Amino acid sequence: MAALSAVVFALSWWLGLYLVSRDPRKPILACAAVGLCSFAVVVAVDAVRLAGTDPTGSLSAAESYLSVLPGIAWFTVLLEMARPAEAARSRLGESVVAVVAVAALTGASLSGGVHPPLRAGHWVMFGAISLSTLGALVLAVRRLRLGSRRILVPVVLATLFFGLSNAILVIPLGLIPSWLALASTAFDVLLLGLAVALWDAFDEGQALRRGMRRSFVGSMAVAVLFGGQVLIGLAVTDARTALMVLLFTSLGAAIAINVLADPLAGALDRLAFSRSPELRADRAALRRTEAALPLRATHPLQDIDDETFTRLTRRALGHYGDLSKLLASPLTALPLIDERLAERGAPDQPLERANELRALLADRIAALKPRDGADFGTTEQWRHYNSLYFPYVIGVRAYAQNATAAGLDPVARQAWQWFVTEVPQRSLHNWQNAAARVIAADLRGTSVATS
Repeated sequence: MAALSAVVFALSWWLGLYLVSRDPRKPILACAAVGLCSFAVVVAVDAVRLAGTDPTGSLSAAESYLSVLPGIAWFTVLLEMARPAEAARSRLGESVVAVVAVAALTGASLSGGVHPPLRAGHWVMFGAISLSTLGALVLAVRRLRLGSRRILVPVVLATLFFGLSNAILVIPLGLIPSWLALASTAFDVLLLGLAVALWDAFDEGQALRRGMRRSFVGSMAVAVLFGGQVLIGLAVTDARTALMVLLFTSLGAAIAINVLADPLAGALDRLAFSRSPELRADRAALRRTEAALPLRATHPLQDIDDETFTRLTRRALGHYGDLSKLLASPLTALPLIDERLAERGAPDQPLERANELRALLADRIAALKPRDGADFGTTEQWRHYNSLYFPYVIGVRAYAQNATAAGLDPVARQAWQWFVTEVPQRSLHNWQNAAARVIAADLRGTSVATS
C-alpha cells in the first residue's frame, strides 16, 4: 500500500506543480494546482496516519479538514470553465465558492475525523462537494466553446469520478478496498490534470504533448530514484512512521525541484549574480526560450476558424512584452512573418520569429492611431489605439495595485491619468477585445492573400 500511495502522491503532486508552472497568474491553473497538490498532501497524511499507532488521533482530525480542499478547488476550476471567455469574474461566483467551502469545512468539523464509521459530518462533506461540483459541471458543459469539445469527455469523466465517489473521503473510511480506491483515484487525478492542461493549451494555441512528456519523464525519474530507496527501507525495517514521512517529503522535494527548475534557477541567479542584472536578464531570457520551444505546434494555423484566430491574436497582444510567450504563439507561423524575415535577410529562427511577430503587432497597433497629428486623444476614434498602445507597448499599468505614473513620459502620464480617472477597467477590456478583432481581421486577410 505504501508503494501505491507513493504513486498516487507523485502523480498528483507533479500534475499540480506542472499546471502552476505553465502560468501561475491564470486562476484556472492556480486553482487546479491547489486541488491536485492538496490531494497529494491528503494521500500522504493518510498513509502516515495509518502507519502510526493511533489512526484515530489528531492526524485523523487534520485530514478531515484537508480532504475538502481538493473538492473546493476543483469546483472553482469548473466555475472558471463555465465563465464565458469575454466575461469578468463576478462576486456571485466568489460568494458561492465561499458558501461551499464553509459547508464542507463545517461537515469536517462535525465528522470527528476521517476514521470509520460513517457519521453525519461525512454526509455533509459529501453533499457540499458532490452537489456543488455537479452543478458547476452542468454549467461548464453548457458553456464550453465548440472548439473545446475535444476536452469535454475528460472534463465530464473526471468530474463525475470526483463529485460522485469523493474518493479522497472513501479511502480512509474503508467503504471499499483501499487498493481499489487508490487505483481509481490515480486514474481520476490523471484525467483532472490532463483536462485542465488541454484547456489551457487550447486557450493559448500551444502544443502540449512534448513539454508535458518531458516534465513527466523527468519527474518520475527522480521520484523513482529518491522514493525507491525509502520503499526499500520500509520493506526491511520497522520504523514505518518515520520512513513514511521521509518517503513523501523526499518525493515532494525531488519532483518540485525538477518541475520548478526555472524559477529556482532564477532565485539562485539573484543570489549569485546580485551585482550583474544584465547577466541575470540574459540567463532568464535563455531559460524562458528553452521552456517555450516545446510549446510550439508544428502546423499551428492549419484549418483554424476566424474566431480562434481572433482569440490567438488577443493572446499575442496580451503577451506583447513577454518574448517567451510570443515565441510559443501560433502567429509566429504567419506567412507574413516569412516575408518580413526574408526582407531583412534574417535567419528563420524561433527567436527571430518571436521578435518579428512583436514588430508586426507594433505596426498594426500604430496603424490604429488617428491621423490628426496629435500624440494623444480621448475621443472615440482613439479608443482602439489607446487601449493597446499604452498598456502593452508603453507598459502603462493604470489599474495595478500601488501603480503610479513614475517613470512615464508626458504623453504616457496623460494616458495614465485618463485611464485612472475616466476609464473603467471593464471598458478598457472591451476596447482591447474590439481592437484585437480589428487587428486579427487585418492579419487574417493579409495571411490569406499572401499564402
